[in-house]
Amino acid sequence: MADKNGTKLIAPNKKARHDYFVMETYEAGIELFGTEVKSIRKGQVNLKDSYCYVDKGELFVSGMHISPYEQGNIFNKDPMRIRKLLMHKKEINKLLGLVTQQGLTLVPLSMYFRGSRVKIEVGLCKGKKLYDKRDSEAQRQSGRDIERAMKSKSYDGY
Repeated sequence: MADKNGTKLIAPNKKARHDYFVMETYEAGIELFGTEVKSIRKGQVNLKDSYCYVDKGELFVSGMHISPYEQGNIFNKDPMRIRKLLMHKKEINKLLGLVTQQGLTLVPLSMYFRGSRVKIEVGLCKGKKLYDKRDSEAQRQSGRDIERAMKSKSYDGY
């Protein structure tokens, strides 16, 4: 379902939030072909092992898998091809500076439709250590336990 802003989530990258601390997020367009868009509309996208990089002042995403469209025949492209992301030059230069100086990583966090356009949310991320991942999992589990306990208790309006 589309929300009130006209955005519809296509594919989240759950592994990215597990493996990285997200410092900032940016929205980028993506350069696609027609059969790729049709395949995306069917939800045949995987962002799991994808990453972004800057090359010659342009932003690219690698490792993103878009399954071939069944009726696409000769017009289908390579599912793992490198795709260009569309952002303003100023934003790309800012990201390049942060990535090279601070050792951060650019990771696609989600893909969604905004209106009829496909957008990617790119996160400026810092890698988590193993103990950080364990701590995040423990916090998530304790939150679940609290919710479960609150739900099982019956309150009289106090």
